Amino acid sequence: MRTALLLAAPALLLLLCGMPALFRTGQADPLGWAMAALILIPASAALSLWRGGAHALWAGAGALTGVLTFVWIVAGRAPDAGAALALAAIMLVAVASGSLLPRRPAWGIAIGLLAAAAIWWSGREEVRPVAGPKPRLAVISGLPLFWREGQGGMDARADAPIVSVLRTRFDVNPLDSALSQGMARADTLLLAQPRGLAGAELAAIDTWVRKGGHAVVLADPLLRWPSVLPLGDRRRAPAVSLLTTLLAHWDARLLPPDSLEEERRFLAQGQLLTIAAASGFEIRGPSCRTEEEGLIATCALGRGRATLIADADVIDDRLWLADPAKPLQPRQWTADTPGLLTGWLGGEALARPRGWLRSEAELRAAIRWAVLAGIFWAGLGSLLLDRRGRGGIASPRGKSSEEKG
Repeated sequence: MRTALLLAAPALLLLLCGMPALFRTGQADPLGWAMAALILIPASAALSLWRGGAHALWAGAGALTGVLTFVWIVAGRAPDAGAALALAAIMLVAVASGSLLPRRPAWGIAIGLLAAAAIWWSGREEVRPVAGPKPRLAVISGLPLFWREGQGGMDARADAPIVSVLRTRFDVNPLDSALSQGMARADTLLLAQPRGLAGAELAAIDTWVRKGGHAVVLADPLLRWPSVLPLGDRRRAPAVSLLTTLLAHWDARLLPPDSLEEERRFLAQGQLLTIAAASGFEIRGPSCRTEEEGLIATCALGRGRATLIADADVIDDRLWLADPAKPLQPRQWTADTPGLLTGWLGGEALARPRGWLRSEAELRAAIRWAVLAGIFWAGLGSLLLDRRGRGGIASPRGKSSEEKG
């Protein structure tokens, strides 16, 4: 029983120490337990001293099994293979470091530093700009995507986090009007909750799309984006979508919001969107079809196409980013919004797929099964391994029979 408890303890401690990272972003990512893996160094040192190196290795394997079991169940999908292998390598190095510490401290410390370096490297995942020319992306929006609200002059110029991400895949060009020259040169258009557009501008957008353009339209029936500007200030983004005429021309109608609350919405392919006061589209013609219970509509228009999203709040960094200062680090994302928007716009993929905490029910089930897996593994180890701890210190019960003789 004592051996089983010693073998199970590292797995349970590791699982608990990785929980803060899970709750901070909602990402069920094996590498979220990379920093917590350092606890295997003292745990392996103790096990190696008391029982032997085989026990330390067995406990490390059990800890890895527990984490991967937890991640699989809580996200409802298999962990990313690359992330799982990286965590396994980090944990193996940590176990080796702890196992060597009692006998060869210098080697143990050196390998421990290697584990720390591997953890630091695993946290360097970042979205980097693509090489070569980028597609030209025109952006027409009333949202504060290129300036800070409440400031003026040069101090007001600043990219919102979502724009920082888009610049890695596109040549982003903000436009004040759809009649400008930049519109004619654009490969893709992002139309995000714009202010009232003149009839000529709406006609220009429709013509541009039908000639082969690709537009992504974020139309919000009730914008929840916080603003420091007073009500009535014309610099504020429109509280409701002003694209009714254009959408109707494309055979789509934006419905009123179903709820005023934020909602974590999992799409059919498993990606996560956090939406606020979103609704859906009603299709009134053959040009468009809806997806994701009406949240998204795709329209074939002449030689071009349009992707309609019934929420503009989705690109508010408060709904997809844990640290506003680090938009290019996928480990800081709390939703798949950057990757989804980039994909809708036709850009290259940003990062590997993420697993997400789906619900409290999955969390409880994942904890239960991970603990059971750890207990089973520890019990199996106590039966298969030498309980007297070969290679460890002498049994406290006294001398062996040979010494007594």
